[in-house]
Amino acid sequence: MPHTQYLKHYKQLLEHNQDIQDLLDKIQFDTEHGQIWFEENRMLLIHSGIMGYLRKDLYQMLGYERTKHFFIRCGYQAGMRDAEVTSRLRPNLNEVEAFMAGPQMHGIRGMVQVTVNDLRLSHDQHQFYADFNWLNSFEAEVHLSEFGAADEPACWMLLGYACGYSSYVMGQTIIYQETHCVAKGDDCCRIIGKPLADWENANELIRFMSPDPVSDKIIALQAELNQLKQTIYTDAEADYTMFNAIGESAAYRKVCDLLKKAAGSKVAVLLQGETGVGKEAFARGIHQASQRRQQPFVAVNCACIPPDLIEAELFGVEKGAYTGANQSRAGKFERADGGTIFLDEVIELSPRAQAALLRMLQEGEFERVGDYQTRKVDVRIVAATNEDLEQAVKAGRFRADLFYRLNIFPVQIPPLRERREDIPLLVNHFLKRFENLYGKTLPGLSDKAKNYVMSYEWPGNIRELENLLERATLLTDDQQEIKLSCLFPQLKQQAKNSTSPNSIETLLTEDFSLERHEQEIILTAMQRSQQNISEAARLLGISRATLDYRLKKYQMV
Repeated sequence: MPHTQYLKHYKQLLEHNQDIQDLLDKIQFDTEHGQIWFEENRMLLIHSGIMGYLRKDLYQMLGYERTKHFFIRCGYQAGMRDAEVTSRLRPNLNEVEAFMAGPQMHGIRGMVQVTVNDLRLSHDQHQFYADFNWLNSFEAEVHLSEFGAADEPACWMLLGYACGYSSYVMGQTIIYQETHCVAKGDDCCRIIGKPLADWENANELIRFMSPDPVSDKIIALQAELNQLKQTIYTDAEADYTMFNAIGESAAYRKVCDLLKKAAGSKVAVLLQGETGVGKEAFARGIHQASQRRQQPFVAVNCACIPPDLIEAELFGVEKGAYTGANQSRAGKFERADGGTIFLDEVIELSPRAQAALLRMLQEGEFERVGDYQTRKVDVRIVAATNEDLEQAVKAGRFRADLFYRLNIFPVQIPPLRERREDIPLLVNHFLKRFENLYGKTLPGLSDKAKNYVMSYEWPGNIRELENLLERATLLTDDQQEIKLSCLFPQLKQQAKNSTSPNSIETLLTEDFSLERHEQEIILTAMQRSQQNISEAARLLGISRATLDYRLKKYQMV
């Protein structure tokens, strides 16, 4: 097809396909929370004149070239982000029609009106050529307002946007040059876009898309400063790094201060807090901060051991003590001799095990199951529970004398919702681990995902955050941001299943099954509590015994 006919053909296609409703549908004004969203990217609605003030201030601080560089880079990043969204919106349109989402977004944003002089592209053949007119450019207007007539084109941010958007869509570096500009007296602004290799002055053009050398120097100096800080780290600051948890919030530091005071002694420590707050990490921190750091650290989850075996697991067993005891075996306390033992979910200990633990705390001695020989060990005990031990004492589930021995140095670990300042640190920490584990590089969370993560209540605390981030890493493609739907897939399902205010009535259809809905609710509670029955029972507002009965009834255990 001759070029003139080709161009006429595509202009006709574009004229008949100017519907931008698919893009507008992705823009949400959340006035209740003061937010505007384009899919999962947070947007701002600001006066265009503010950009003029910013341009002028940066010009006075950085000079002309660096200010130009700054705005081109900002536009480039904005174009890349829009392209990431719009490239998924038009799968059924031809290449040219799908590509026009970028120019249309320029108009939706109120930045410029784009008209097509020429547009030829082919992904398969890696070909690209674009010739656009820009009408009503906000950037030309603000430049004229702040600086007067220019000697060269001044639509820097718009130019960067076009480069970033086209490069992402085409999968190769596309560079535009502004050949005409209203800021320098032309009737309209005009840009030409081609692959980098097609430009004679490619080296000059690409430098505006690359990081500023001055920025590199600043980053290098910042790295040197951080290194210097590490060499002159004060003891007070270093104290907060001795624990294997992550955080810098006031609540985190308060816990560290308390545990630092306990670490150097032999006193038993009782860590209290909800499921998933990182009690074992703090227990390991106590061990590492003590003089026992070179000796064993033994962790025991008492809830995972059958009640009739817990005593043997903790204190060992002699050969022939019971059926199946074919040989003598040391228990956890003997293995932890000289070091620290961490008893998680200590409330789950059987009455006999509670009595033996009390003797261990008081006398430092015990007997193996089926043996009469008294053994002595030197073990530091750190216990943990997510339930109120004092209430368990009143209910007769836990020995009062053992509670008082363990409660000498109680420390309450705050839930994640009470230390939200630590969430970004934890996200970065876990993402680095999972990136290495699964061989991916992810820029982080989308704006909407960040916003939700910071406002979410985190009933499963740090463990829930860790598990969700691992799943999201698996679901997210390399080099892509983690979307809210990957982090919380249930939100999409909830939105799909959302009903009217009379939702209870809508459930009561002919095929309604109370047992099915009950099973779904129990399953959700178990997943949220990371399979912790006590925590799931708390979420459901029923006793552990009641939940145990239902789990067995529905064969869910």
